[in-house]
Amino acid sequence: MDALYNTHVKLLAFDFLKLTPSPTDPSSFFRRGKRLSRAETVGIVVTRDLKPGKFVKFTIDDGSGCISCVLWLNQLNSSYFSRRNPSDVRLIAQAATDFASDLQLGVLARVRGRITDYRGALQISVSDVVVERDPNMQILHWLDCMRSLAMLLARILDSDCSASCARICGVER
Repeated sequence: MDALYNTHVKLLAFDFLKLTPSPTDPSSFFRRGKRLSRAETVGIVVTRDLKPGKFVKFTIDDGSGCISCVLWLNQLNSSYFSRRNPSDVRLIAQAATDFASDLQLGVLARVRGRITDYRGALQISVSDVVVERDPNMQILHWLDCMRSLAMLLARILDSDCSASCARICGVER
């Protein structure tokens, strides 16, 4: 199993939108040769469509593009959750409702969840949302994404360029 497969990988929208689906596993996507299933992004909520008791669909704009997200609100009457402990399901449903109320137009939000393909379009099926109060969190997210890219390049390339990337990122080769 790939090390990043069940990890929330920090992605910018321009990378997220370039993910390609796995031909053999519908829950897997590839980017730069790495198999991914979960993502994290930070950006401004620019659209929000609430269907009470069903879902809230919203869009996150991180400055490099927009990512569609869906937060499900149907845990109490979903057959998927019927096998789980009812008190656990109530907690999950309450958390989803709280996340949905926090998601307002114009807020800076950190979103984490599963990468899914709905009708040919990529989206994040949200597992948690944090409304960021510090606007610098978006810039820090960008820097984390760029550092991850530089570390990946440092591992892939065997040249002076990769050594430079490694020095910039503080990675030992």
